[in-house]
Amino acid sequence: MKPLKLSLLLLVIVVISCNQPSANNQEKFRKEIADAEAAFEKMASEKGIAEAFWFFADSNAVIKRANDTLIHGKEDIRSFYSADYFKTATVKWSPDFIDVSETGDFGYTYGKYRWQSTDSSGKVNEATGIFHTVWKRQSDGSWKYVWD
Repeated sequence: MKPLKLSLLLLVIVVISCNQPSANNQEKFRKEIADAEAAFEKMASEKGIAEAFWFFADSNAVIKRANDTLIHGKEDIRSFYSADYFKTATVKWSPDFIDVSETGDFGYTYGKYRWQSTDSSGKVNEATGIFHTVWKRQSDGSWKYVWD
């Protein structure tokens, strides 16, 4: 009887340890999010802010902008960023910190950003600040933001 109990105990230990996320998985997930952030910023530079914020948005994404304005959903996000102001704007950012859930389905980043825009007289205006983005893994394995 004792060998059976020992075998069951060992089996339980093996099953539990197999379900624990490894540090390697956490680093892999963080790298995936870092790559998504880099691709997002690159697309904003190359294809425009509206296209990038639309493409990387989850279908239920929400962004918070000036005066606590909340914009809900991909299409409203694209519409918001299609305003003339954003057509002359550029944005640069880089996360200072990235973390991800143990299961690798949610993550978040924060860091510094810099917006620049040119007004009708040619004057360049700049704004800097801190961003915070919440990322969600999609069914195809890609990452999309749900909060920005």
